[in-house]
Amino acid sequence: MTKANNFQRIRELNYLQKAVLASALIERMLPNYGLFSEATGFGDETVLRSALNVCWEKILLPKSKIDLEKQIEKIEPNVPELADFDMFGTYPAIDAATALLSLMHGLMAQDEQELINISKISQATVARFIEYQMTVEGEVADNKAIREHPLMQYEMDVLGELIDFVEAMGRVTSDNVKELKKHVLADGQTNIGLTL
Repeated sequence: MTKANNFQRIRELNYLQKAVLASALIERMLPNYGLFSEATGFGDETVLRSALNVCWEKILLPKSKIDLEKQIEKIEPNVPELADFDMFGTYPAIDAATALLSLMHGLMAQDEQELINISKISQATVARFIEYQMTVEGEVADNKAIREHPLMQYEMDVLGELIDFVEAMGRVTSDNVKELKKHVLADGQTNIGLTL
């Protein structure tokens, strides 16, 4: 039997598992925003950080009176406009903010599709970064080259490992969420391979 692909496996997770997986992926994307913010002086990473913490809380305490709408209002002014910045780092920053907004909309509407999209956003960030690097180096960045690039292979491996971890969690508790967060940041790098 062939191993189900990652996206198929994500679709088979339950709602809470999808939510913790999505949050874990954003943990790997968020530092890209921080690096962009540091470099440009635009945006406030702490706003996004605290919004992500609120999402983790909402997942663990679904009945809590957490106002995600208010968090979304705080994040929106911190999303950079592509036209305002002439640097590649704008893309991963936008992707991190977009993924976080998707997570919040997904949690508010209990919309699993929004949660699944986050793994696609993360992968798209990696693909764009590889394409950018290869183009700078004068290489042809076709789909095959991007798919076989070590960074994309790594993204797929990490996603597979995170899915394994989430599948094995059983019930989502604060303890196994702590473990998951530790696991996500253990390699010390963002989804595009930048050191934390």
